[in-house]
Amino acid sequence: MRVIPIADPASAAAGCGEESGEVRKVNLPLARRDFLKGSGLLFGTLATGSLLAGLAPSTAWALELKKLSAAEGSALMAMGRVLYPHEKLPDAVYALLAKDLDGKAAGDAGAAKLLADGIAWLNQSAGGNFAKARAARRLETVRGMEGTAFFNTVRGQCVTSLYDNDMAYAVFGYPGSAWEKGGYITRGFQDLKWLPAPSKEASPPPYMG
Repeated sequence: MRVIPIADPASAAAGCGEESGEVRKVNLPLARRDFLKGSGLLFGTLATGSLLAGLAPSTAWALELKKLSAAEGSALMAMGRVLYPHEKLPDAVYALLAKDLDGKAAGDAGAAKLLADGIAWLNQSAGGNFAKARAARRLETVRGMEGTAFFNTVRGQCVTSLYDNDMAYAVFGYPGSAWEKGGYITRGFQDLKWLPAPSKEASPPPYMG
């Protein structure tokens, strides 16, 4: 079976065409699963017929964890969905949250203990397995941790992990950064297909001097 190893989103370029705003193919290379080694491995598939399945070279994905176990990574993914629920975002995007937090744990013993203790609390409060608990139980469990250092760490990491990557750009229709392409003044700023086009009064032609 061939899988997509999910790369660091910070190393990937913006995911849309410069002129048309069309989303290009997601730049995730293929590799065999036995090349992925680490303390844990998260893997899954993209829904057949979905936007990302059409952009990616394979519907199967995998992500290597260096410090956390696969079970701990799954718990963080599930917590991310409770904090920032998006039905259209596949698990592959939430796996980036686990990857980034795993990176922190691998480089900081304090962060590793914080995450391990927090995940253990999640599982205990959810009756043994937070990731497999019912949605209402997961929500109740996360609400019970609000304000803790673990809660704030995971919630804060969600902002960049879930939204600053090519897969999220493709799902939400974001055309990527414009400053290195001359800005929006000549390229336009209304590329989202799910919003109505602004009126001419609200979006007049640019003044070019």
